[in-house]
Amino acid sequence: MSVFELSCRPSWAAGIGALTLCVGTACAAPTWMGVYGAYVRHDGANPGTFTILMNQDYYGLHAEVGIRVNGGSWGTHQMSYAGNVSGNSLWTFTPSSSYPPGSTVEYYFHGYDDWGAHIYDNNGGNDYSHTASLVASSKSGMGAWVEDGDTTFRVWAPNATTVSVAGGFNSWSSTANPLAFEGSGSGTWSVDVAGDQRGEEYQYVIDGTLWKIDPRATDVTNSVGNGIITEPTTYAWSSFSMPGWHDLVIYEMHIGTFNDTAGGNPGTWQTAISKLNHLQDLGINAVKVMPVAEFAGDFSWGYNPAHPFAPESIYGDPDDMKDFVDECHQRGIAVLIDVVYNHLGPSDLDLWRFDGSYTGSYGGIYFFQDWRAPTPWGDTRPDYGRNEVRTYLKDNAMMWLEEYNCDGLRWDSTVNIRTQNNGGGGTIAEGWSLMQWINNEIDSSFSWKISIAEDLQNNDWMTKTTGTGGAGFDSQWDSDFVHPIRDNIIESNDANRDMWEVRDAIAKIDNGDHLDRVIYTESHDEVANGKARVPEEVWPGNAASWYSKKRSTLGAGLVFTSPGIPMIFQGQEFLEDDYFQDTDPLDWSKATTYSGIVDLYDDLIDLRRNVGGKTAGLRGNNVNVHHVNNTDKVVAFHRWDNGGNGDDVIVVANFSDDSFSSYNIGFPSSGTWKVRFNSDWSGYDSGFGNYNSYNTTASSGAKDGMSYNGNIGIGPYTVIILSKD
Repeated sequence: MSVFELSCRPSWAAGIGALTLCVGTACAAPTWMGVYGAYVRHDGANPGTFTILMNQDYYGLHAEVGIRVNGGSWGTHQMSYAGNVSGNSLWTFTPSSSYPPGSTVEYYFHGYDDWGAHIYDNNGGNDYSHTASLVASSKSGMGAWVEDGDTTFRVWAPNATTVSVAGGFNSWSSTANPLAFEGSGSGTWSVDVAGDQRGEEYQYVIDGTLWKIDPRATDVTNSVGNGIITEPTTYAWSSFSMPGWHDLVIYEMHIGTFNDTAGGNPGTWQTAISKLNHLQDLGINAVKVMPVAEFAGDFSWGYNPAHPFAPESIYGDPDDMKDFVDECHQRGIAVLIDVVYNHLGPSDLDLWRFDGSYTGSYGGIYFFQDWRAPTPWGDTRPDYGRNEVRTYLKDNAMMWLEEYNCDGLRWDSTVNIRTQNNGGGGTIAEGWSLMQWINNEIDSSFSWKISIAEDLQNNDWMTKTTGTGGAGFDSQWDSDFVHPIRDNIIESNDANRDMWEVRDAIAKIDNGDHLDRVIYTESHDEVANGKARVPEEVWPGNAASWYSKKRSTLGAGLVFTSPGIPMIFQGQEFLEDDYFQDTDPLDWSKATTYSGIVDLYDDLIDLRRNVGGKTAGLRGNNVNVHHVNNTDKVVAFHRWDNGGNGDDVIVVANFSDDSFSSYNIGFPSSGTWKVRFNSDWSGYDSGFGNYNSYNTTASSGAKDGMSYNGNIGIGPYTVIILSKD
């Protein structure tokens, strides 16, 4: 390092003279001091050294350096003699630890001798000043994490001038820990902060005044609080294998209301765990959890994510969520997470104008800033065309599958990813390619995990492969089932029920694969937004009525026997009434009051999953709605996988208030067909008629396009299921 010498100047301290000769063995104080590489950048590997030269040898001389950091208090430190350099004495001081990158270090030098002479080197009367160089982290990743004993921060803020991180570890200083800009190509800033800071709260400070929660914070105190530094841990996951998709029975759940007491805070991951045995006993093998990313406030459906990488804090911490997933897995239950990528927020949204830049009234770097920004929920549609935003959403999707060991995703309102205004506006090509990309990533990393779209536009391209131009989803919610089935079971007048609509709803198979659709009569959307639970819709204010029980279970019978992946909404199995609200917990006393209805659902689920080995066809890919009687309001259909005994299944549904003691329908083969299920059984409800639905013998004789026929008995608003041993 080169030497530069300050010009000699008269001493201005008392006792200084221009002494240049030795007296006896004593040397005079030097007449000048030189700065020799005065300060080397401080970092963990090289804490730096303060160095000066004085123009005489060291005998009787001393040196010290005065230092203050970031405008704090001055401190003086004795320097050490480090040898002779061409007749001059070299003096050094090395701090014991580094100064944080970006710190402003002010310093001056002071030389003196044993006889009271002094000389100061302070840059002609002004203290030297140096800014410790900002050093970007060499570690890969985004957000905040602990690695090798230190804590790394990296954030995308391409239009920021400065970025610092403030937290409990630096007394919330907005200047103590600045981040280094990693270049316009990435637009990211990073820094390594000494020490393991897990558990500390933090925020980023952009351009000195804009305080923001980390977009990738994996835990937050609340939606308007602080990020919390976490470290992905090696969770001791239980062994679990995803059920075959043909075997899935999905239960839609809202953590805040699934198991809670009205008043006070919402339910939690831990309260939900305490009711998982109920689902296991019911035969459920997948739960679809409504969105759990941190949202504004404490009560919400979850479709307003403010911090996508942080599980909702009111439900518990990240490990509580992992406990829930693992407890589900211990019971053979897969966990599917609802994700929201059609919009973010809009409230408590720190991503809004994150780095201070924006266009017009729009939201800045994370959002479209043109006609594509508006959604039904605000102008917060992510910019799917920007690589950093695409990666942000992809990483979020993969986080739930990797870090939280979930078994699939349900994507909210994909129509508002691929188009504007629920399909009524322009096409957003970048949204389509985003869905393709993420689904390809899931297929590549976790081919057994399922990706389900809620598109509701009857677009079979959603479940076509990306190689053929499709969006690549494995299944999608089917409006062509739920709406006609609900309409026809809620309708109060038998004469108005349309069996041709029912036929079409049952028979639909997209792309030749019955698993391409999820079918249901209740979901969070179908039992709110001006609608209610099916029993409530059948008879408003009297959901416990005979008609409500009969026709809601008629609908359930079709959910579990039609082609598709069946799904029910929480509490449907015990006749929950009214409409869904995020402040109204399930009434678990109904599970006892209507225990027979719970048994009905249990039996249907067992048959759908072929637990008894006699109804394999209900998991098969084939359906033939061979009997449609729009006069008497009866439909019958044949389900099969490979066909034969224990596989072929006949389902008969009576949509009228009439009973039939000897109703003739077609059968695919001769022999004895046994009744495996009769929804009118009085064991399900004491008010049911227990109508005689008997085993029947199918004989030769064409009927309904089949070669055999037989008579069946069926009660009002009833489903029966028959198969052969």
